[in-house]
Amino acid sequence: MNIDWNDLIDDMKSGSCQALARLITCLENRERGWEDAMQQIFADTGRARTVGITGFPGSGKSTITGHMIRELVNQGKKVGVIAVDPTSPFTGGALLGDRIRMNDVSSSDDVFIRSMGSRGGIGGLNQAARGFHKT
Repeated sequence: MNIDWNDLIDDMKSGSCQALARLITCLENRERGWEDAMQQIFADTGRARTVGITGFPGSGKSTITGHMIRELVNQGKKVGVIAVDPTSPFTGGALLGDRIRMNDVSSSDDVFIRSMGSRGGIGGLNQAARGFHKT
């Protein structure tokens, strides 16, 4: 697959959620050129923060995440959520889709939610979600 990383990154920076989702997929799959793309994006991350939430099924992860999203959006911030779920044995994608449980906040233009399959990662976390470092 030949990816035009510059166009994809430019579209993402212009606010295209479709470009952002595609970019995450390409990075997750370690498509050729992903490391250079990450370096290009990193310069614009500014003061972005990463928060991880984990727990047993039904423990309220989606509920607390929804509350955090609402609070951050009320403060004028933009929020991106990567919801890591068990991997489907058929598609390789996320099986449950936690974003469905956060539907009330996902309709905001300031919120981006994407599910990512764990792909058998240690502790249930996809290697790509650990910072996109080399494997």
